[in-house]
Amino acid sequence: PEDLITILLHLKQAFPKVSRITSYARSQTVARISDENLERMAAAGLNRIHIGLESGSDTVLTLVKKGVNKKTQIKAGQKVKKAGMELSEYYMPGLGGLALSRENAEQTADALNQINPDFIRLRTLALPGSAPLTEQFEQGAFDKMGEVDTARELLCFLENLDGISSRVKSDHVLNLFTEVDGILPEDKEKMIDPVRKFLALDAEEQMIFCIGRRTHRIGPISDLSNPQQREYVLQICSELGATPVNMDEVIDSLMQRFI
Repeated sequence: PEDLITILLHLKQAFPKVSRITSYARSQTVARISDENLERMAAAGLNRIHIGLESGSDTVLTLVKKGVNKKTQIKAGQKVKKAGMELSEYYMPGLGGLALSRENAEQTADALNQINPDFIRLRTLALPGSAPLTEQFEQGAFDKMGEVDTARELLCFLENLDGISSRVKSDHVLNLFTEVDGILPEDKEKMIDPVRKFLALDAEEQMIFCIGRRTHRIGPISDLSNPQQREYVLQICSELGATPVNMDEVIDSLMQRFI
């Protein structure tokens, strides 16, 4: 703590107009720091912490060797808030695969309900070539979800957020729904609505939306009603050989450029 406080004080001296100093942190690290030292860090200028929660499910956290459990994740988040710093927590839809999808959504929502972070940021699972989880997927040991099942998990997660005032942000290229952006509880239904609408579409329409989003030809789900955008996406689907059956395989290849 002393080293970090020295750095923070120097930053404030060197850049007197700086308004935000942010750090990433691991839950297990924060949990070990005393409340007094966290408060000293906040007083020295550290005013936002980003934590990669990823999941609140102990089963999922063990699966991906995160090195922390749900209890410690909650403790760390609460300690950051108590110290007076802003807190961003990251949730990864799809991290548990299909078998643990509901557990991943419900347990993560439960953990965040207990933390009440300032921001909840979505980072949908992607599989870079060198990741151990990618190897498990290729060997058939991990059931990676496609777009529709991931949307179902996201809906379950949003529905289970309760009693908090966090800002939910879908601010990453890997996320399907740009409209999932708002402040709880007042914007909850507004954020849930596009996900429900997507899940109610038939397979052909779901494909058009997903391919359109992944090629940046479609933004919000309302763009599906634009004839010009639809025609452009249908042309792309034809060029890629995309069908409702192979949609996720096509999208996986498209998404590699973003990982």
